[in-house]
Amino acid sequence: MEKLVFEIQINASPEKVWSVLWDDISYRQWTTAFAEGSFYQGTLEEGNIIKFLDPNNNGMFSRVEKNVPAKEIKFLHLGEIYGGVEAPQDWGEATEAYILEENEEGTKLKSEIQTPAEFKGFFEEKFPKALGIVKNLSENQL
Repeated sequence: MEKLVFEIQINASPEKVWSVLWDDISYRQWTTAFAEGSFYQGTLEEGNIIKFLDPNNNGMFSRVEKNVPAKEIKFLHLGEIYGGVEAPQDWGEATEAYILEENEEGTKLKSEIQTPAEFKGFFEEKFPKALGIVKNLSENQL
């Protein structure tokens, strides 16, 4: 398992950054960095299962491990989805967390990912782009 950490400083409040991360329209915008047309199904309450999907119903399903609005959310990835069919995986502690820390300049957004080595390159390429879109949306939306 590889631990990856990505950080970006955003000139916006934690509440604004949180809204950009998880509101449906802006979520679909920043996740284009991973796959065009990405969206999620489900609600972000602790213990709930969320499906992260592309327009072909491919993606992954995860459990919300922690949700403290405007501060931190953490997902445990449970498996992949192919054509809408869930395929559980034995990934162990494959997690993805978003941590928002308020500071003088706005918000530091940190993403911590525990991933199988096979996905490391994908995340290293895509995550900085995704966080850049979050920054742009957070700083430029009314």
